[in-house]
Amino acid sequence: MNDAAQAPTPAPRRARVRAPELIGKGGWLNTGGKDYTLADLRGRIVILDFWTFCCVNCLHVLDELRELEERHRDTVVIIGVHSPKFVHEAEHQAVVDAVERYEVEHPVLDDPELATWKQYAVRAWPTLVVIDPEGYVVAQHAGEGHAHAIETLVAELEAEHEAKGTLRRGDGPYVPPEPVATDLRFPGKALRLPGGTFLVSDTTRHQLVELAADGETVLRRIGSGERGFGPDAFSEPQGLALLPDGKVAVADTVNHAIRTFDPETGEVATVAGTGKQWWQGSATSGPAREVDLSSPWDVAWWQDRLWIAMAGVHQLWTYDPATETVEAVAGTTNEGLVDGPAAEAWFAQPSGLAAGGDRLWVADSETSAVRWLDTDLVVHTAVGTGLFDFGHRDGDAAQALLQHPLGVTALPDGSVAVSDTYNHALRRYDPATGEVSTLATDLREPSDAVLVGDEGSGDPEIVVVESARHRLTRLRLPEEAVRVESVAHRTQRAATEVGPGKLSLDVIFQAPAGQKLDLRYGPSTRLLVSSTPPELLASGDGADTDLSRELVLADGVTEGVLHVSAMAASCDDDPAVEYPACHVHQQDWGVPVRVVEGGTGRLALVLAGMDEASAE
Repeated sequence: MNDAAQAPTPAPRRARVRAPELIGKGGWLNTGGKDYTLADLRGRIVILDFWTFCCVNCLHVLDELRELEERHRDTVVIIGVHSPKFVHEAEHQAVVDAVERYEVEHPVLDDPELATWKQYAVRAWPTLVVIDPEGYVVAQHAGEGHAHAIETLVAELEAEHEAKGTLRRGDGPYVPPEPVATDLRFPGKALRLPGGTFLVSDTTRHQLVELAADGETVLRRIGSGERGFGPDAFSEPQGLALLPDGKVAVADTVNHAIRTFDPETGEVATVAGTGKQWWQGSATSGPAREVDLSSPWDVAWWQDRLWIAMAGVHQLWTYDPATETVEAVAGTTNEGLVDGPAAEAWFAQPSGLAAGGDRLWVADSETSAVRWLDTDLVVHTAVGTGLFDFGHRDGDAAQALLQHPLGVTALPDGSVAVSDTYNHALRRYDPATGEVSTLATDLREPSDAVLVGDEGSGDPEIVVVESARHRLTRLRLPEEAVRVESVAHRTQRAATEVGPGKLSLDVIFQAPAGQKLDLRYGPSTRLLVSSTPPELLASGDGADTDLSRELVLADGVTEGVLHVSAMAASCDDDPAVEYPACHVHQQDWGVPVRVVEGGTGRLALVLAGMDEASAE
């Protein structure tokens, strides 16, 4: 061989930025009490996962990373940087609970003041940042669908730094917490069975649990308790609904499926979903067992169909047992609060459903809203204003505030009880008066409630799923509402200061190594832009295929939120493969902006890769 043939393949050239230090006032979890700096992690490939536990897309990424984490345990350290959106998420104990609830098996830095978030200029949940063994940022990815690209990059970094002698293998810093013995562990939803017992989704233990009528005594457990998709396994089940044939529909959330459980025989079956997560471009209707779903969170029987709160794609779907088909009915997959005909409406992580006569009530968690669908399939908002306003305020529904509600329960008088999860309260909305009141406080992350007792006596009781207290709690519905001190909040992220007039929007997407944009069927990218208020943009809103766009900010509007949704599809670049594997990368951003003289004229959002303008 000649010398050229023997020369080693040069390491790929990458833009590199020195990684800022990791800072978080809440301290470290899952490390056995030890604090870490980047210097302690030198020699390892570090992946920072900026997440917050309210965000379903963040939960998807946790699941995407599990296999990579296991395969590269001796070279890769994943660190979750918990960066709260809601006030409740800034509470340290709430983060501790979430780390256990979602089985996070890597160190977590609790950053309640968004210090590290700001240092890394993160703009969206979830965002992944890859740091090489020498302490440089080499890639950033926003949104979901990047596991394959990161796996490829990790392999390259392992080879490159092994050759340089800068890779350090060994055990990581993860130290698991001590398990706690309770009958339930972060239960999600509950259902009263015809015999008077309760069926509860024991979410963190991947089981269903039947409790006696007292709500405490365990009668039986359904499921092995290990994650799985077999006839005896679930993966973080949530919503439950009684079907006309006596079976129970189960939203098997992380399996992306609808299962049924027969209380008489104990049999578990899959009726909808493939076990794979739905991605843009996938089918939105068809034979139920052949269509992918995305994190179904709750289910309810209404208008002769099973309705599904498809939290993962911000939609409502239906399952028809008669035809064994599913269909997307409401929502566009864009995240936000827009009313109107079902196919045009926007939701934001719908997580609770309740059938109430001619209304299907919806707990729309990320907009801190209660919505409803009428029989003409038109979406209305009862309480809530959008993605960034929340709090605990009673009174007229137009100005009332909730904080990330996960459950709704139809009451006999036509009103609805709201499991106001992050306010630790049970609230009530009365359509007759348009008023919101508080029924109970000092609950711990209530996620659902079930009406019990003699509903005709005027003295019903309600059983609340106190998820973070791992129990069901029985309450008597009060005649008088509890009085609470009103408080209002906005998401605490600092607004980006932009100059008046023209604003260049650049979504950064670099196809991962070994991949190229998929152009076989036309453009493989999509960019959708809108704003709150709509008057913020004089031009530049709407959909197109170019990931760069010139926006024009309207005169006289000094602040608002830019909503940017981007998608790019890339495929493995191997001419020898007739049908290469393809990967979809997508993310929604809500960017608060303030218009000031001297503000920036460019807004860069990284979908995948590095913004060369900021790299050194």
